[in-house]
Amino acid sequence: MFVVTGATGNVGQTLVRLLVEAGEEVTAVARRVTEADVPAGVRAVAADLGNPDSLRPALQGARAVFLLVAGEDPEGLVGVAKEAGVGRLVLLSSQGAGTRPEVYRQAVEFEAAVRGSGLEWTVLRSGGLDSNAFAWAEPVRLHRTAAAPFGDVGLPIVDPDDVAAVGAAVLREPGHAGATYTLTGPAPTTPRERAAALAEALGERVDFVEQTREEAHAQMSRFMPLPVVEGTLALLGAPTEEERAVSPDVERVLGRGARGFGEWVGRNVGAFR
Repeated sequence: MFVVTGATGNVGQTLVRLLVEAGEEVTAVARRVTEADVPAGVRAVAADLGNPDSLRPALQGARAVFLLVAGEDPEGLVGVAKEAGVGRLVLLSSQGAGTRPEVYRQAVEFEAAVRGSGLEWTVLRSGGLDSNAFAWAEPVRLHRTAAAPFGDVGLPIVDPDDVAAVGAAVLREPGHAGATYTLTGPAPTTPRERAAALAEALGERVDFVEQTREEAHAQMSRFMPLPVVEGTLALLGAPTEEERAVSPDVERVLGRGARGFGEWVGRNVGAFR
């Protein structure tokens, strides 16, 4: 049985579906998950990763866990998994844990706990997700505008369904123990290019509005800790060569290339109409 934390998120929903389609037994975990939120036959267990003990009921009979970076006690989460007899941990981390460890300290701490667990482990370092464009959904629906800073800086953001597919493969297949995979899309795209792709999918004009750094800082500060805001803006505005680079790891694991932003938009364009 596989346990998927973050099961109602952009990656987790697809991962649960892929595992079910492969005939696997799955327990879906999120803070407010119910049976209505998951495919038929999936066990739903509400738990908060900020409270490791709340995860215990979900781990009964689990052989592997797909774990998010969430909460402040990675050692506690790993300890609960070990006590339950879990044999493998797959951690969804951030590319920033490798490129900006001083900013992404939480991800670094989770990676250290997983690597030191004594269990089989695999770390997935995801780049930015295509689904971050959902932040444009309301302004695009209402005003046909999309705003972002650093409009002409490109990054190879990744389709969350590709992240989920890699997660399913790593959970189910041998040969991934001890690996750290960096997951990106097939090519860098800029915010301006992503707005244009959205306009093409809608068949209507979408105006791109380039925010100042200060405007973006104020917006992000509403829902992100200040150090993460600063680090994110630095990454978006002045990415390193490593952060601009396209990783081969999606293709290495899946045997096919990563999907581009246009494909993600095509599947999700209804959210912007």
